[in-house]
Amino acid sequence: MGFGNMSKMMKQAQQIQAKMAKLQEEMAEKEVAASAGGGAVTVTVNGKQEVVDVKIEKEVVDPEDVEMLQDLVMSAVNEALNKAQEMMAEEMKKITGGMKIPGLF
Repeated sequence: MGFGNMSKMMKQAQQIQAKMAKLQEEMAEKEVAASAGGGAVTVTVNGKQEVVDVKIEKEVVDPEDVEMLQDLVMSAVNEALNKAQEMMAEEMKKITGGMKIPGLF
């Protein structure tokens, strides 16, 4: 591989890095929501996979059955995180052109 090719590859890598940094900033602004129990529990996460909102309907709060509520919250959180990961993977594909880059998703 000649020096010109190496230089070109380094430049492309830097461009991809810059685009990824911008994408991560943008993803922090994007949110996805998931619910469980027919909407009894709704969890919203951002593209950085941080939980930003949890809504629990009053009807599902039963002091006699705390385990069910815990299961619904856990289910909604996991679903929302999966959606956020899928959203990020889709956006990454646009940047990398489907190339698998070690250390990224």
